[in-house]
Amino acid sequence: MDLKNKVAIITGASSGIGEATAYELDAAGMNLVLTARNKDKLHQLTSKLTNATFVTSEVTDPDLSKQLLETALNSFGRVDALVNNAGVMVIGTVETIDIEEICQMVRINVEAAFRLAYFFAKHFKQQSNGFIANLSSISGTTNYPTMAAYCGTKHAIESFTDCLRLELAGSGVGVGCVEPGKVATNLYQNWSDDQKQIVAIEQPLVAQDIARAIRFILEQPSNVNIGRLLITPAHQSA
Repeated sequence: MDLKNKVAIITGASSGIGEATAYELDAAGMNLVLTARNKDKLHQLTSKLTNATFVTSEVTDPDLSKQLLETALNSFGRVDALVNNAGVMVIGTVETIDIEEICQMVRINVEAAFRLAYFFAKHFKQQSNGFIANLSSISGTTNYPTMAAYCGTKHAIESFTDCLRLELAGSGVGVGCVEPGKVATNLYQNWSDDQKQIVAIEQPLVAQDIARAIRFILEQPSNVNIGRLLITPAHQSA
């Protein structure tokens, strides 16, 4: 896809990988519709981008998909890509983990991602083009102790992405996922030292590394669909 003047929607855009992706796709000439919970951060971010607007919302809001589409069409007249980035990580042993936090993680990482992807898959299929990029993780194909629930959400994204890709093959709509290893973002900011040791990496990736990968996936010509892209730090062995 030639990204210049195309339109992308990015969820979880106020920080981390979402924010870095906004800058990367802006540099590629895309118009952007961003969404996250923090209105102040979104306002600050869009003020630094060439042509961007935002929708402040919980990603779990069932009406968000419709709001994002309406915003994209009203602002730019089209939408060409969805970057399904919003996500959280809850880990812990069977004795300590909070089941309510797990359920909320499932709503964010799985339910919200499914809602958005299905909604925009239908729209993209009607226009015979578009791409859905889902943010998975190395945890979507690898398992770790104390991370059963989180790994479960990312395994779900992996299977969902591949099934949707197969269903939409030949329709002009592409679907793929990015599988980052350890990335230095605020996803880990509330972890204990013991929890951080589980995924300790001397030189982790940075958000910009993943943003470049997302741009790379979107820039492929229409005859190419990158279904999975695993990206790890050079020092990460598992």
